[in-house]
Amino acid sequence: MAAVLGVIAGFVLDWRLGLLLAVWLGAWLVNHGLSQGGGVWAMRLVPVIFGLCLLVLWQMAVTLFAVPSVILPGPVAITVRFASGLDMLWGDFVQTFVKGALSGYFIGCGAAIFAAIAVDRSLFLQRGLLPVASFLAALPVVGIAPILVMWFGFDWQSKAAVVVVMVFFPVLVNTVEGLRAADAMQRDLMATYSASYWQGLVKLRLPAAMPFIFNGLKIATTLAMIGAIVAEFFGSPTQGMGFRISTEVGRLGLDMVWAQIAVAALAGSAFYGVVAMIEKGVTFWHPSQRGR
Repeated sequence: MAAVLGVIAGFVLDWRLGLLLAVWLGAWLVNHGLSQGGGVWAMRLVPVIFGLCLLVLWQMAVTLFAVPSVILPGPVAITVRFASGLDMLWGDFVQTFVKGALSGYFIGCGAAIFAAIAVDRSLFLQRGLLPVASFLAALPVVGIAPILVMWFGFDWQSKAAVVVVMVFFPVLVNTVEGLRAADAMQRDLMATYSASYWQGLVKLRLPAAMPFIFNGLKIATTLAMIGAIVAEFFGSPTQGMGFRISTEVGRLGLDMVWAQIAVAALAGSAFYGVVAMIEKGVTFWHPSQRGR
């Protein structure tokens, strides 16, 4: 028992852990002061300081505890590998994100919106298409990706097909729900003016559905990136983020793997931000946009 307590005490009193805790506490106090002080710029600095603190703690941990790079490389090593492999990273980004994720995103989201309008028009499709779409959404991407790769080949078309399957359902469900969001009084007013279905759709129901549609579009941004990368694990030309990750893991090149992860995170965050900015411009009238 005494030996166990001694080990625990030594672990707790390790100066390296104390140093890490001190850095974390200092960053926490700075962030706490900024958040209490208010101000637009102060609030924007809070996530920046939090993120930098995590990177500093990460680098300190792998340095102080001599963590092997094949297990967890530090941010400095990842940054060096990122800078030395820009050409490779750019080629992989174009193959995966631009060709696979973006094309599948636009095809899948566009098909989902048109399908939602058809579902809204037809009771038969409401009872038939929605359950099928729900079934497709429940299919695991690791199960359908190899099949779609066999159907569409090893190039970006198969990755776009996987993305279409992944983004279709959330956009469809959100659009169908949004088309029902208009108040009964508003629909009655359109009927009073003898508006046709398409006039009511364009002038009332689609604008009212925009917050719901953009919710689906924002969810689909992350799904598109995930789907394109995972699909490349099952077949790809000698380029692509998923291909590079699987190859470098086999070669124990964890610094390149983390560089690819960083590119994917940055691309996904930027994509989400662009859709959110478009949403803010389109749905400026909605209560959810007030004060932003």
